[in-house]
Amino acid sequence: MLGLKLPTDPRWVNIAEKNIKDILIDHAFCEQKAASTAISLIVSFPEYTELVQEMIALVKEEISHFKLVHDKLLENGWVLGRDRRDDYVLQLLTFFPKGGSRSTQLVHRLLYAALIEARSCERFRLLSEALEDKTLAKFYRDLMISEANHYTMFLKFARQYGDKKEVDKKWQDLLDFEAKIMTNLSSSKTIHG
Repeated sequence: MLGLKLPTDPRWVNIAEKNIKDILIDHAFCEQKAASTAISLIVSFPEYTELVQEMIALVKEEISHFKLVHDKLLENGWVLGRDRRDDYVLQLLTFFPKGGSRSTQLVHRLLYAALIEARSCERFRLLSEALEDKTLAKFYRDLMISEANHYTMFLKFARQYGDKKEVDKKWQDLLDFEAKIMTNLSSSKTIHG
């Protein structure tokens, strides 16, 4: 369903389970960044009314997810700590050339967002199926459903605001690029790494 070309190495779940504090901290920052991305799309593309309306709802949802993850940290006696580099996202954002028309820039940002949400969804599914802590497994199952909805929403908007055939080609090319990135990841204590 997600269209990812390279599934996560199953050993990532073992790394995640042994380092759940680091995973939760990274996950909290991912939710915060997702809310920031939605705000950035509103600020950058205010003339796209339907997109703005959806991004307003997304900001609320993502910040509520941030709170849920932050609460999990607090339940365990942990603090959020400082944000860390997200090598996955930094590498991904090099794919499309900078510049171009406003509509091209919008489509590229929507495709990036769709892919990040798709990979998060896949990772949350793995956590929901493999974590021994059943409460945490259910927590990730519930969040996985939201991530799937976000992925499809961003992809739908990219196809709506760009030429569908061109957008689908860019999407497939981005998926191929992301698969190359993933060959060097799946060994760190982060949601995407």
